[in-house]
Amino acid sequence: MKRAHLARKNLKQDIIILLLLGLFGLVSCKTPPQPKGEVIIYVAAPLSGWQADGGQTVVGGVRLMAERINSSGGLLGYKVKVVAVDDEADSEVAVQVAEQIRAAVQQGERIVGIVGHYNSGQTLAAMEIYKDLPLVVVTPTASDVSLTRKGYTNFFRVNATDAAQGPADARFLVEKLGARRIAVVHADNEYGRGLRDEIVAALKGLGVEPVAVIEIPEAAPTQMKAVEQIKALQPDAIFLAGYETEGYVLLPELREAGVTVPFMASDGCFLYEFIDGAGPAAEGAYVSGITPDPKLVADKKWWTEYQELEARNPGTYSIPGYSAMEVISEGVKKAGSFEGSKVAEAIRSLDFQSLVGHIRYDAAGDLTEQRIYIFQVENGDFVQIQ
Repeated sequence: MKRAHLARKNLKQDIIILLLLGLFGLVSCKTPPQPKGEVIIYVAAPLSGWQADGGQTVVGGVRLMAERINSSGGLLGYKVKVVAVDDEADSEVAVQVAEQIRAAVQQGERIVGIVGHYNSGQTLAAMEIYKDLPLVVVTPTASDVSLTRKGYTNFFRVNATDAAQGPADARFLVEKLGARRIAVVHADNEYGRGLRDEIVAALKGLGVEPVAVIEIPEAAPTQMKAVEQIKALQPDAIFLAGYETEGYVLLPELREAGVTVPFMASDGCFLYEFIDGAGPAAEGAYVSGITPDPKLVADKKWWTEYQELEARNPGTYSIPGYSAMEVISEGVKKAGSFEGSKVAEAIRSLDFQSLVGHIRYDAAGDLTEQRIYIFQVENGDFVQIQ
């Protein structure tokens, strides 16, 4: 009897040991293998100066996607390293950044791609260098239509273009607000002039001739000259094709001058700096967006992970930054290679759902499905109304 009891006891111990070994085996199976090395993603955006917050939100989105990729074993077994570079929202600096990246390629850095640039002007300047490099470029926010009309084979967007934004904004002004006497104001840069052309053409297509098309200086401390022109014209609506630095100066000055007609700004003002800078004058203003509101498309887990990684809340352009990194990742995985031409070819055949919406590209590198969002400022917040 003692021997039988001892045998049963030993059998139980053996079973426990086997179960423990099995558990340890399962744990070890879940531990991701050591990376083969590093691959680099550059993020080119304004990280200092007047557009720093917008650029930093793009970097945060890229970093979160890279963190998720690395925690799942990396990209083709390599760890993704995110390197953020500051173009200062200046085209000359953007060229310097592009030269820096070209030098890194020549020195043998394993660079998969670039997320950037943030603005159309800097993207246009830098692409003259990037177009000849063996990597892909995915902009999260540059909307000038000319970018994808230059025949670049390695350039893509995750945002809608001004060819979609102009007509959508024109329809909103005319059909939703009933405006007929519209003053079109635009910044004196590539973005402002490009969107100006799109909305003026769209308004004319709707049978509305703008009462004036007024160019204003970028990021000027006052826009009173334009305010005086607008007030004399007595429009029934004002459209601004510009950035937040134009919006939060022009709008308060208009209101102080007694111009109370509806004010609509383009995606360049879809930032909380516009609301904060304009103060009470921002209430009721309309703003269009070329990417979705992160509050509406990202779940709680995504927000929590972002906050833990960045120690701040996601911003307006965290979502397109995240999605641009995802496009590069999906392209690499589909190509099974880091070679730029193969990744670009693979990206052209992608078809998946991302936080910015459906990702599928035309031959030029634009999304085949582009959506424009309309927001109104209510109680100091952007509220989507369309």
